[in-house]
Amino acid sequence: MLRRPKPTDSEADLLREQQELLAAGGQSTVAVVKRPDKRRGDADAQERGNNRDVVTIEDLPDELPTLTPAPPKKSRFKQERVRFEDEDPEVRIDRHDTHISAVLSRIIERDTSAVPVSLPCITGAAFPKVLHRSVMESEGQGKAPKGRKSIFARQIAAQRAKKEDVSETSDRSSASRHVSFSPLENMETESDAMGRVGGPVLLTGQGLGIANSAMETMKIHVENQAKLQAMSQSEIIEEQKKLLAQLDPRLVDFVRSRKAQRTPGSESASGPVRREDFLNESLPNSASPQLDHTIKAQESQRDTMEDDEEDENQLAAQPPITKEELPIRPQKEWLHMDKVEPEKLEWTRDLHAPRKQSTKKAMQARFDFSGTLIPPTEDLPTHLGLHHHGEEPELAGYSLQELFLLSRSQLNQQRNLAVSTLANVLAKARAGEYISSLKGSVLSSLLDAGVLFLLRFSLDDNVEGVMSAAVHALRALLVSSDDEECLDNAFSWLLGMATFPLLPTTQEDEEEDDEGLDETMKETAKEKEEKKTDHDVARQDVVKGFLKMQGLSRLRYILEVVRPSPRVVLDILEVLIRIARHSTAAATQILNCPRLMNTVISEFLPCSWAPATSQAPSSLYGLPVALAMKLLRVLASAGRHACARILNSLGGKEVLSRFVAVEPSEMLMEAGEALRCSTEALRLFAVAASYGQACNLYTDLYPVLVRKLQAGNRPCASSEAVLLLELDRIRALLVLLTQVTQTAGCHEELQRDLVSAQGTECPPPPLVVWSHVMGLQPTVISSLKGCVRALDGPAQMSSALILLPSHLLYVEAYYSQLCVQSSFQPVQCLQELESLTSDVLLPLISSQAMQNITSSFRSSSVICNPGMRAAGGEVVSSLPGLGCSRMETPSSPLSLPTALLYLLNTISSIHKGLIKKFSPLILSDSVLSYLRFCIGGMPSVSHTSAWILRHEHHLLYLLLRLSHKLVPVDPEVAKHATLFHQVSLALVPCLLPGSEYLAHELMSVMTFSHSLLPEGVRGDPEVAALAELQLEDRTSPAIGALLRDALQQLPSIRGCYLTHLSHMEPSVLSSRDRYLGRTPFVSSHLLPELTGPSLPSDWPFLPLISLYERMGLSAGGEHQVESLPAGSVQSITHCLQWLLILESWRKQALAAVPPVAKLARLACVFLCSSDLFLERPVQELTWALFRRLTRPAQLEALDLGSPPPGLASFHDLYSALLAQYEAVSFGDPLFGCFMLLPLQRRYSVTMRLAVFGEHVGMLRSLGVSLQQLPFPLEKFTSPVEDSLPLLKLYFRALVTGALKMNWCPVLYVVAVAHLNAFIFSQDAVAEEVEAARRSLLRKTYYLTDEVLKNHLLLFQLPQQNSELGFSTYEQLPPIRARRLESIVGTEVKGGERCWLGSH
Repeated sequence: MLRRPKPTDSEADLLREQQELLAAGGQSTVAVVKRPDKRRGDADAQERGNNRDVVTIEDLPDELPTLTPAPPKKSRFKQERVRFEDEDPEVRIDRHDTHISAVLSRIIERDTSAVPVSLPCITGAAFPKVLHRSVMESEGQGKAPKGRKSIFARQIAAQRAKKEDVSETSDRSSASRHVSFSPLENMETESDAMGRVGGPVLLTGQGLGIANSAMETMKIHVENQAKLQAMSQSEIIEEQKKLLAQLDPRLVDFVRSRKAQRTPGSESASGPVRREDFLNESLPNSASPQLDHTIKAQESQRDTMEDDEEDENQLAAQPPITKEELPIRPQKEWLHMDKVEPEKLEWTRDLHAPRKQSTKKAMQARFDFSGTLIPPTEDLPTHLGLHHHGEEPELAGYSLQELFLLSRSQLNQQRNLAVSTLANVLAKARAGEYISSLKGSVLSSLLDAGVLFLLRFSLDDNVEGVMSAAVHALRALLVSSDDEECLDNAFSWLLGMATFPLLPTTQEDEEEDDEGLDETMKETAKEKEEKKTDHDVARQDVVKGFLKMQGLSRLRYILEVVRPSPRVVLDILEVLIRIARHSTAAATQILNCPRLMNTVISEFLPCSWAPATSQAPSSLYGLPVALAMKLLRVLASAGRHACARILNSLGGKEVLSRFVAVEPSEMLMEAGEALRCSTEALRLFAVAASYGQACNLYTDLYPVLVRKLQAGNRPCASSEAVLLLELDRIRALLVLLTQVTQTAGCHEELQRDLVSAQGTECPPPPLVVWSHVMGLQPTVISSLKGCVRALDGPAQMSSALILLPSHLLYVEAYYSQLCVQSSFQPVQCLQELESLTSDVLLPLISSQAMQNITSSFRSSSVICNPGMRAAGGEVVSSLPGLGCSRMETPSSPLSLPTALLYLLNTISSIHKGLIKKFSPLILSDSVLSYLRFCIGGMPSVSHTSAWILRHEHHLLYLLLRLSHKLVPVDPEVAKHATLFHQVSLALVPCLLPGSEYLAHELMSVMTFSHSLLPEGVRGDPEVAALAELQLEDRTSPAIGALLRDALQQLPSIRGCYLTHLSHMEPSVLSSRDRYLGRTPFVSSHLLPELTGPSLPSDWPFLPLISLYERMGLSAGGEHQVESLPAGSVQSITHCLQWLLILESWRKQALAAVPPVAKLARLACVFLCSSDLFLERPVQELTWALFRRLTRPAQLEALDLGSPPPGLASFHDLYSALLAQYEAVSFGDPLFGCFMLLPLQRRYSVTMRLAVFGEHVGMLRSLGVSLQQLPFPLEKFTSPVEDSLPLLKLYFRALVTGALKMNWCPVLYVVAVAHLNAFIFSQDAVAEEVEAARRSLLRKTYYLTDEVLKNHLLLFQLPQQNSELGFSTYEQLPPIRARRLESIVGTEVKGGERCWLGSH
């Protein structure tokens, strides 16, 4: 029997065995068959005969098994050719032209001017000696330098090293003489060795930019050698010490390495010089201790810097692979393997272990396939598939860059794996799992790198696996499950349907390009949007960028044609829901996308379906999906027209009828999914009813809804999760009935409007009337009583707390609409309210559960805790979210008290006798403490806080409304009237868009209410007058009288502010319809875009700012209108009166307005008109406000360096005031004090230069006396002025007579004080300043105006109460006298004042 061939057999062995086989005549195990040529056909194969041998193996099928289809093969050369459709063929031919002229035309001659010319060596042979491998192998074993070089390169290097042996031998003796020297001496001998080598070691001549750089280098080298030879040995050692102390140790090592490379003989003789050996040796006695300390410090610094490089050095120092380490031993019989090259087999050795110690160096983040961050020190096994041939093969995981590259692979599995990993990374980044581990934002980095475009390209992949992974990644990028859960929970709260559109709040200013153009030439917003590229749009708004890239059409194709797995279907529906929440325009695009919504409704909301065979069906097509119903609900919330399209054009009414009429237990579906479908159907029905639509469905399904309502009194479920779903369903039913009740309450009003409209546009009355909803109230009241009783049982308390808000909101809607019906019976209604209060409301208020909720107001408040709503995940400006977490449950401390207060306010409006019974809720310590902390709270407005902040504003507003009703009837509540007024003032500028009606109600009822300003009754105006007594003079107004007059004018003040807010009337009406439940007038449940609060924080200055803008003043202060509009003086008077009340008794209301902003707004009194500030009431009130703004505490907080809100700088405003003062001031003291305030020493010198430079003429009329000045004179004179140009302007104004004491006494004292301190100062200053100081003193001495000269020379200290405003010396002090004598050269004797004159 013949043996099988072995791998060790040679070719001779194989031939010998073949001959033995043929001689024995054995049967071969393979057969030779003739297969036809597929390219030529069977006939051609028969003609050619058996010309081809085909080896076949038994039991092997002819056809290969079916594998995963590979991507189509593409020509490698075709891929390299990139052609464009609009490219000129002639240009393409010229670019690919290979003619010799094309080659010659691109020849660039190399610059050889700086290359030295070397002559060839003279040899005796005619031709170079041929190198033979057999000869060179033995000779080059020890000569070849180590490194990754080819065999031929090593042989050439070995030959060159052999030729240099002669020169090396001659240098060894000289190098060996210096082995025993100390290291410092060795440096000197190394410099000598450099000269002996024949040229510099460090200097190469590169960068000199001259032709003979080599010659210049040699000249420098010769000069250095000459200097070294001229120095003694001690001088050389001293210079070496200085160099070692100053240079970086690494630089010293570099110099030594260069020398060692240049003179290898020296290295062979003395060995390489190591820095450690150098430091360990003792220094000569002349070395100073400072040198040793410096070296140690540098050494410790080097050790810390080299910690990060230790692992890299270890990797680099590893020896090359040996034959024993190879996985397969090479055999000598293998072709071309007789000589092993280790550097080419490095890839076969095991991976290096990752670094074992931490490092300060930034490391590239790497992730595993689940998106988990892999630490760089973790050593994972290779069978996990996380190692690859990247830049760092020893580290496991994939970086983001590698994932992006892998996602464009030609292998389907690799693309799928990359996109799936990106999806996991996106999901964890949105959850904030990388914040504490990585520097920067992963989400921002991915978006900047173009992950949205990558996912959009992956959606177009023809492989379903990659497509599904892209959908999942898109869902992870856009959707937050926690946000959706919180919005669903808040749906049943007060006005919980309304949400803010998720639009980015930071938009780039695009008006700069249109500046200076005519209005007709400016581009519209639509034209600008069309000109933007996809990248620009996606950078500002991710959702809008996805829509611009036709993402909806691709999602529709996947749903309609591909029909993917259930997970992909659910992801697509969630993505569509997130897009619909973006804006009304985005929701409209979803509805307008061809066949998208038809596919969703027909495939995932069928009216009939077969029962599911398993809990997790393999396909969702033909089965109801709750997310599809939710998509309809979110789209309907975008606007009443979108809702009408869904109900009428898309068959939404039939879908509602099908899912509302059938009980969840009868849907032949999984219990949880059936409950979710039923809940979403009821929510969609509620949204439609909130527009006054789908009312006929209510009448048709009335028996079903009543049966569901009655069954809601006894919810039962098999598990806690199912119980929560059942409670959500009951809450959705109550929301639906609440909206239907409000719609029915508007029927009579719309019917009357329709009759009286007489052809004008008017909404038609709804099909549901009040009689259709009257029968619901007893059932709801009964269920409400059951929930209140369940609060005493701990088992049912949680369910009762969830259901109570919805019941209370329904009862409020019922009684608020009952009062406006023609069938209203007051006596019966009052009796029902009394029964409801005693049986339900008072027990609820006094319950322990309610007390626990009120005690948690402060801890769960966003207003009291501004940082509480900080997003836990990563936040990107182009992709806003709510930043919710799963801790926010349906039993929030806001929903129940808000609904209860809503009902209490309605009941107190109908039955005023019940108001006092609700005072315990207001007087509780937790509520009062919560209100006190709300006064100073100013949370930042963003999408993460706005959604919950809006509901807290509802709670505060309702608390204040009830408190305002209780103040006149309950003395205990009246004690806290000031607190309620402060909270109302703090709430007005915090209300968000969509809450304009609340702002209007607060300003109409509470803000200007006498009952909430008890200071006017207690005699506080007289107290304020006494406090101001010391600050007033004969011309100042009495502050007490001003406050009393302002309190009497509160109704007029309220009318003034409401008039100036009339531009917000459309927003107020829209908000009112939503708050009052006027469903036929509600246009959308998407609130206005979140751009900030509805009112600015400085709204009390609104009449002043409005008049200033209407007058249209130019920068120079000239008027563009003839006179003020009618009623302007009265409007400004009311504004100043209200500001005086706030500054006197409600300072906290203006705490958010900086003092510089207050001053800038108050300056509008002078800029609005030429004589407005001269009106007596305006001037009196402005004086009072100005004195309050210039009190010591407020004056210290006044920072004129920071620009006021709305202005580029305060200097611009002051320039306008200067021009206005020169034009129309008439020397008014009030205006003059305004002009003097910015001239204080601590403010910018530019304003003082503007007065004494450009507007020096105003000094003639700036006659504010020292007694009228409301702030200390020392603010102007201290510290000493150091601006030389300003001091020269002071002197010029005094000498020329532009500044006189009787014209401008304040600035006269200021100028004299600063000049006196300057001319007699003897501090060391620059020559220019000293020259100016001497010159001014000399000029002062020779002044002809004796009075001015006496003031300048004898000034002592400023005294605001004296006649001059300052005190003077009787005679010059000796030190000043000597200073004057040294400059003017005149002896000034003590007591002799013949040249001074009298003062």
